[in-house]
Amino acid sequence: MMAIANRTAAVIGAGFGGLALAIRLQSAGIATTVIEARDKPGGRAYVWERDGFTFDAGPTVITDPACLEELWGLSGQRLADDVTLMPVSPFYRLNWPDGTMFDYSNDEPALRAAIAGLNPDDVAGYAKFLDYAAGVYREGYVKLGHVAFLDFASMIRAAPSLARYQAWRSVYSVVSSFVKDERLRQALSFHTLLVGGNPMTTSSIYALIHKLEKAGGVWFAKGGTNALVRGMVALFERLGGTVRLGDPVAEIETRGDRATAVRTQGGWRQEFDAVASNADVMHSYRDLLGGSARGRKVAGKLAGKRFSPSLFLVHFGVRGSWPGIPHHMILFGPRYEGLLSDIYKNGVVPADFSLYLHHPTVTDPSLAPEGHSSFYALAPVPHLGKLPLDWESFQESYADRIIAEIERRLMPGLRERIVTRFHYTPVDFARDLNAHLGSAFSLEPILTQSAWFRTHNRDDVIPNLYFVGAGTHPGAGIPGVVGSAKATAALMLEDMK
Repeated sequence: MMAIANRTAAVIGAGFGGLALAIRLQSAGIATTVIEARDKPGGRAYVWERDGFTFDAGPTVITDPACLEELWGLSGQRLADDVTLMPVSPFYRLNWPDGTMFDYSNDEPALRAAIAGLNPDDVAGYAKFLDYAAGVYREGYVKLGHVAFLDFASMIRAAPSLARYQAWRSVYSVVSSFVKDERLRQALSFHTLLVGGNPMTTSSIYALIHKLEKAGGVWFAKGGTNALVRGMVALFERLGGTVRLGDPVAEIETRGDRATAVRTQGGWRQEFDAVASNADVMHSYRDLLGGSARGRKVAGKLAGKRFSPSLFLVHFGVRGSWPGIPHHMILFGPRYEGLLSDIYKNGVVPADFSLYLHHPTVTDPSLAPEGHSSFYALAPVPHLGKLPLDWESFQESYADRIIAEIERRLMPGLRERIVTRFHYTPVDFARDLNAHLGSAFSLEPILTQSAWFRTHNRDDVIPNLYFVGAGTHPGAGIPGVVGSAKATAALMLEDMK
């Protein structure tokens, strides 16, 4: 990659997307400064240390390690020099209220046997689904996942491929056309929840996640997900980049149709040739660009968009080890479609819930004191726009219900073994991350909010203002935001020649 001398860029936000973009820019010779509001980098991949336990805020599922290795390769370095990725198997263990267990992995004989245990007739259907997933992976991820959609014509060009795979259908609908067992339909469609999408409404193009996992595996960073963040920061700083922590950006200054400078709440100010935001897209336009007509106009449009739900997380450290509980578990509730409707449409916290249980110490015991284990349980909940709940008064009782459910179904005697516990609510997403409505994944990934319909990687009116992360193309998840950085960097490097 040719160096671009005497050019400067600011990246607002040190999440995965922001750091991946900063590494690409700095590798190309652009003097890049990352400005992060919080005391540690990571964004949604923040980390807490409590009572000797290390708790990742999330995300915890690392797929497509090649997209990360590529960042180090830009400067002839190796990911393994900074980060140790550990394979996770099974990818997920799924559990239903009737006691059914299902391990999903890329161990093909074991997986076929597990599918046959649910419904022998679905073994052939699953093979056909995998062929479908491989096709949408090729069209939606390999060809389109790292390319910016800046005009409607680019969407039209992609339309035949999307139409071929019936992208207007939901993931659940397409999965159901291949397999008949309801439990298997849930097992093959829940993945969209990991990027903020309702399996009943998210475009079937997101079936590509299955191919992504099968091809590249599921991984965890030794030391926790934030160890990957620290590795990215180490690489960026070795390349000569600058990271500013603990000073939130107050304004992206503009003059005419140009972004000119970044000013922080602490009073620091610097002019840049280009500005990119990894911050929440509504926060970026409404607050950071609120003094400009462009900021106010786009914020008004974003207010009418559909945003993904929020999350409620219970982090807890316990006495003892639990080798029988794998790294990733999904505990399905008695309802699937009805529960999703409550979260995405009705705006209620239902009496039942489906949970993601994260057990990192089964892979990396160093994340807890000797003889102890760390966990978190995650429940999708409506965002604050659908349910303006007083989470401060509700969180303890809701956490108690989640812990009781895990104890009943999986971990007898859990409550008496807990030595530390804390919670993270939609209000925390809104406060700590400036997430609009407390959304955990930004814009909901429905077809009419994907690709060109999503926030563009480069603003249409301010040509040196760029976006990266979950709110822009291609969307949430580590491969998604790292892919957005590749798309945005390509634009910036071309524009700054």
